[in-house]
Amino acid sequence: MSSSPVSAPSGLVIAIDGPSGSGKSSTSRGVATRLGLRYLDTGAMYRAMTWWMLRAGVDPTDPVAVAARVGEPLIEAGTDPLGPTIAVDGIDVVRAIRTDEVTGSVSPVSAVAEVRARLLGLQRTIIAAAPGGIVVEGRDIGSVVAPDAPVKVYLTADPSARAVRRAAEEGGSDVAATEESLLARDRIDSGRAASPLVMAEGAVHIDTTPYSLDEVIDLVVGLVKEAGA
Repeated sequence: MSSSPVSAPSGLVIAIDGPSGSGKSSTSRGVATRLGLRYLDTGAMYRAMTWWMLRAGVDPTDPVAVAARVGEPLIEAGTDPLGPTIAVDGIDVVRAIRTDEVTGSVSPVSAVAEVRARLLGLQRTIIAAAPGGIVVEGRDIGSVVAPDAPVKVYLTADPSARAVRRAAEEGGSDVAATEESLLARDRIDSGRAASPLVMAEGAVHIDTTPYSLDEVIDLVVGLVKEAGA
């Protein structure tokens, strides 16, 4: 597959949504690198908020308690697609937010409306400040965070394929247990009242199951060209 850079005009926003394990992160970083854009992983921001809540002794399943503390942590997300960073109160949490404890608590924290409102403001500030444009990945980018994005993509994959990918990312986790966890998170993310996981109006659906990563990146870059974005 071709990997030559493609020029992208200033201010381009590419919204990539989808459930866990669909290939959002790898695709988004690949597209951003190919097009010379910045990259934002909004899921890492929710994980960072969850990590802070756990450290602060807040019960992640208590929405009132979570909402009461949501304004306290300083969350900073770096947007270099080759080395994205995430910090909380100046502490590098790139690895810390990927623990089982955070993974098991991020959905209920993310479902709290006050959390989503706080991070939505941060996300829009980062998007507006991105030089040249940005690829933004998450679950509500095309529907809520950047509804006017000229290119919106919704990635999915068969649950079994998603589980294999996620288990490999986690260093060889049990695939069956991983699939069960992913499906449980899908139910929470799709059923929450605040900014649920949905395919945004105008988004192009890509089932990544039969494709390699390079092929998916090519498909998204092709959509950017078609949109004249």
